Amino acid sequence: MILLTGVTGKTGGETAKQLLAKGVKFRAIVRSEAKAEALKAGGVDLVVGDLADATVVRKALDGVEKALLLLPNGKTQEANEKQFTDLAKSAGVKHLVKMSSMEAVAQAKTPIPRAHWAVEEYIRASGIAWTMVKPNFFMQNLLASAGSIKTQKRLSLPMGSGTTGMADVRDIAAICVEVFTSSGHVGRSYEITGPEILSFHDVAERFTELLGERIEYVPMPMDVFRERMKNVLEPWHLAAVAELFREIDEIGLDHTTDTFRKLTGREPISLRRFIQDHLALFKS
Repeated sequence: MILLTGVTGKTGGETAKQLLAKGVKFRAIVRSEAKAEALKAGGVDLVVGDLADATVVRKALDGVEKALLLLPNGKTQEANEKQFTDLAKSAGVKHLVKMSSMEAVAQAKTPIPRAHWAVEEYIRASGIAWTMVKPNFFMQNLLASAGSIKTQKRLSLPMGSGTTGMADVRDIAAICVEVFTSSGHVGRSYEITGPEILSFHDVAERFTELLGERIEYVPMPMDVFRERMKNVLEPWHLAAVAELFREIDEIGLDHTTDTFRKLTGREPISLRRFIQDHLALFKS
């Protein structure tokens, strides 16, 4: 039995969708059953409750051999993921797949990558067989800018001239599915990127090309970003995201990986294809 967490989010939801498409049976922990009605209708065994609740996690882990650890970024993420690891070990889980990030390295300076790295190290020391899946910026994050792209012809984010190797969550999920359904992945850390390094000026150019009208990237000052998001994210999370975006601005990413191609035998989704697949959301 496979256990998934994070199935009502972007990557976890896509992983669940692809496993269902392959006819793979799995269980999922969800906080709200209403948000997982489609999974329930598809025959997924749902355990309803909070991942911070050890009793809920123990119930969900009963009989599980493989698990996906994918929790939302937050102040308690590290503690909850370490608790999950301990409970998974006690339950006899044989393989733990941790969703981390490319920024999660030993010398990480910002809160979210530091938390990911701390959990990676904790899992490695636990004795459970593990695989780390480490993407960077998600193309799906651009969906939040659909309104401004459509109505104002502009993309505004607090990443300055920073660069990313942004990947589509469909590809990230495909790696998770590959790890769960084939062998040879234990003890591996998979860094996932799309096919090209892009600045957000490049992103605006791709939108211009495919929408047939000029889309401008306007870097957003960090204080403006903080003000806009102060009622959306709790203070710790907002500060952590701001630090992560500042790091993208100041350091960025300078390379892509061939991990997706090697594991799946196909090319990763490009930004052009992502835009084309979601054209109706961006087009005025």
